[in-house]
Amino acid sequence: MSKRKRKLTAVEKAEKKRRRKEYMTIFINGKQKRVKRPPTIDGLDVDEFIRRNADPIWLHQNEMWEYMIDEDQ
Repeated sequence: MSKRKRKLTAVEKAEKKRRRKEYMTIFINGKQKRVKRPPTIDGLDVDEFIRRNADPIWLHQNEMWEYMIDEDQ
């Protein structure tokens, strides 16, 4: 009979949850690597969040003209 796997303590569970939130696992050359997750705002990529929520004045002040849309067309 094999040995039973022990349960994680509350501290270990919290640390595991924090690590999973901060890092993600990817494969590089057939090996698993842990890398930091890209920054997000409300679950959206930063660029996507800016595209959805920024007004034209803010985009102009921050020199993000590529995100501005023409309202003439």
